[in-house]
Amino acid sequence: MAEITAALVKELREKTGAGMMDCKKALAETGGDIEAAVDWLRKKGLSAAAKKAGRVAAEGLVGVAASGGRGAVVEVNAETDFVARNEMFQGFVRQVADRVLATGADIEAVKAEGLPSGRSVADELTHLIATIGENMALRRSLRLEVSQGVVASYVHNATATGLGKIGVLVALESAGDAAKLEALGRQLAMHVAAANPQFLNVASVDSSALDRERDVLREQARASGKPEAIIDKMVEGRLRKFYEETVLLEQVFVIDGETRVSKVVEGVAKEIGQPIAVTGFARYALGEGIEKAQSDFAAEVAAQLGR
Repeated sequence: MAEITAALVKELREKTGAGMMDCKKALAETGGDIEAAVDWLRKKGLSAAAKKAGRVAAEGLVGVAASGGRGAVVEVNAETDFVARNEMFQGFVRQVADRVLATGADIEAVKAEGLPSGRSVADELTHLIATIGENMALRRSLRLEVSQGVVASYVHNATATGLGKIGVLVALESAGDAAKLEALGRQLAMHVAAANPQFLNVASVDSSALDRERDVLREQARASGKPEAIIDKMVEGRLRKFYEETVLLEQVFVIDGETRVSKVVEGVAKEIGQPIAVTGFARYALGEGIEKAQSDFAAEVAAQLGR
């Protein structure tokens, strides 16, 4: 029997696009004959995955996992919303979220992580592509941690437990009662899902975003014909509105519609007798930033009819 070398596995993988473990198995089954291994993979439907790689995958699921002072959020994309209801796909997203929670969010390291199937995350994804028949991609992952306190999670438009279209994490650093911190964290996560803040606090506002906003506000103020000295005051006043729209701690809490988020946190801190610091948040919305192909259904039908 021919030796199954790493170079041989690599060559078969490049030919077929199949996962590393599947390529190794194919070569073992065919005695190292690479052409026979290609046929073996084709018969199993595993080489088809490479052909799907160019198709836009903007659907799928966002998955979250949280435990005590640690939380993870991942996005795994597929081509159609139908796949989000597939139990195999859902199980895969959960496993990936659990791996990120346990080991970290570096995407390449996550892909190399082993799963109960015996395949790596990357090879399991290739296996799913071949089995389900759609292009898929592990797009991004993130983990939040606190040394003391909780990382709370929330999923909006949930398809199943911990899976949906919007996933949110909120990190609260505090020595206070964990149950009350968890309740506050979940409410804040629901707020983040609805209000979509871009920054945690005023100090964290990106300087380029702030400069851009100032330029826009200055031009708007100049149009009013006011003197430059007045314009500066007008700009700074209007920046408050910008902060209220984009900064989490400056936003009005969506649950009561009147209290600033920072005041909500202060209120709970007073109640539990311990300071609370919101140290971070993350909001993943499925498919955001992915350019989706716009299809003209009428044109497609006409083309099929030869018109």
